[in-house]
Amino acid sequence: MTTTPSPAPGRLRPTDRHTDVRRSSDQSSRLAAAITLIAMCLGAMTTFLLITASVSAMSAIQDDLHVSPTGLVWIPSAYALLVACLVMSAGTVGNLYGRKRTFLTGAAIMIVGSLTVYAAHSVGGVIAGQLVSGLGGALILPNSLAILGAAFPDPHRRTEVVTAWAASSGIGLAAGPLIAGTLLDHFHWNTVFLSTAVLALVTMAVAAFVTESRGPDGRLDIPGQILAVVGIAALVYALIEGGHDGYTSPSILTAWIIAVAALCGFVLVERAGRTPMLDMTLFRSASFSAVMFVGAVSLFGFTGMAILSVLFYERVQQLSALDVGWRLLAFFGVYVVVAYAAGRVIRRTGFKLPLTLGFLLGAGAAAGLTTLDPTTPYARVWWLYALFGAASGMVAAPSTAAALVSVSHERAGMASGAVNTFRQIGSVTGSSLLGALLASRLQSQLPTQLGAHHVPRAAWPAIEHAVSTGSGAHRAAPPNVSAAIGDAFTSGVHSGMTVIAAVFLCAALTSALLVHNRPHHTTATTN
Repeated sequence: MTTTPSPAPGRLRPTDRHTDVRRSSDQSSRLAAAITLIAMCLGAMTTFLLITASVSAMSAIQDDLHVSPTGLVWIPSAYALLVACLVMSAGTVGNLYGRKRTFLTGAAIMIVGSLTVYAAHSVGGVIAGQLVSGLGGALILPNSLAILGAAFPDPHRRTEVVTAWAASSGIGLAAGPLIAGTLLDHFHWNTVFLSTAVLALVTMAVAAFVTESRGPDGRLDIPGQILAVVGIAALVYALIEGGHDGYTSPSILTAWIIAVAALCGFVLVERAGRTPMLDMTLFRSASFSAVMFVGAVSLFGFTGMAILSVLFYERVQQLSALDVGWRLLAFFGVYVVVAYAAGRVIRRTGFKLPLTLGFLLGAGAAAGLTTLDPTTPYARVWWLYALFGAASGMVAAPSTAAALVSVSHERAGMASGAVNTFRQIGSVTGSSLLGALLASRLQSQLPTQLGAHHVPRAAWPAIEHAVSTGSGAHRAAPPNVSAAIGDAFTSGVHSGMTVIAAVFLCAALTSALLVHNRPHHTTATTN
């Protein structure tokens, strides 16, 4: 009988060596995947941190630079405007020149933009820095999702990492007011923007170890990009300045016409182009179109709620930025938890239920917040902020994942560009429309409230001028003047909350009727 000799002591069998190699390879793959996920989540945190940090600094900027209410709206809107305009082309740039390279470039540009705001001494400098940061954010957002799509081709796993990505964006949103408030308590408002630069630097350090990836061959759609920039910029200009000049004034009517013409031209150019920036055939699917709409509405309400709430507590209840940050933690913190949890349950529930229920709850919370008045204690309304945060968390991951899993992973760049574009259009529309509505309502209601609080008519022009120019002279006004301004401001907040509730109800109906409830069925077949 023949026996197999035992290996010499200290020597491994060939099968053992193969097992060790496989184990080492698996460990390396898991480490690479973890680094990729961490880097992309840090990128999302950076882009969303800037949104709430800049919103939290608005009052300090207005006091220092004497910015009018309308001019103040441009500070957060400028950032979102550039992101919304350029995010689709940024996905193509990543496909052509490397997603990792484009992602790192975006992080570097955000550092430059943040440092520009840090060095600014005028509102023009602040807006210029925000525009530069918007370019960086546009390069980061679609490429971070596309990198995740390429690194995690399995649709189930991809949904999980997109959920983590969405939750990390919420962490950035939640951290923004707290970081800004802490810095504003000890330093000048310029230092708030250094937080973005620091986080972007950390992001670059981690992303340096991410594997490079590219998408299908393509080329930049220059005509489409120009039309998109012109159309969205004209739309935002009309929304913001129309609140001051009147939405039917000649200059605003001209802006409306330019916006409609440019956006219609964009659709025609994209349909006729061989390598479109946005493949319009995707919108033949009613479900895909619905997902784009609800994605826009989700960030419309989220950004609008943040701006209205921060300004209400800082301007009406005279709280510090840090105190406001702690109060809004119920909003942002619950959002993070629910957004992460929602991504884990949509495999069982599909997309329709969390989207519909989330928008219904959000509409109810926004309607409840129309009861706010200058003396409303936070203890009475904190649960409404928590409810709105939960509602936003319920729609964040499903709206993003539904877009990505509706295409093959080779088209992840196109899908991520589309969903991020519509989300950012929602963001810039929320900040511009609701901010302009607040400013307009404040100015229109101020005379009525001054009369109701028995302020002498001779003092009205000076008070109205101080409010309209942001001079801050009314801050030390008598109690009846402060009360009148607070009531007028609160009226604008109520109008904004009403708009959010109405738009969320429309999104709930759209989700219930049009969004498909099959998370992964098209992933392998869509070309």
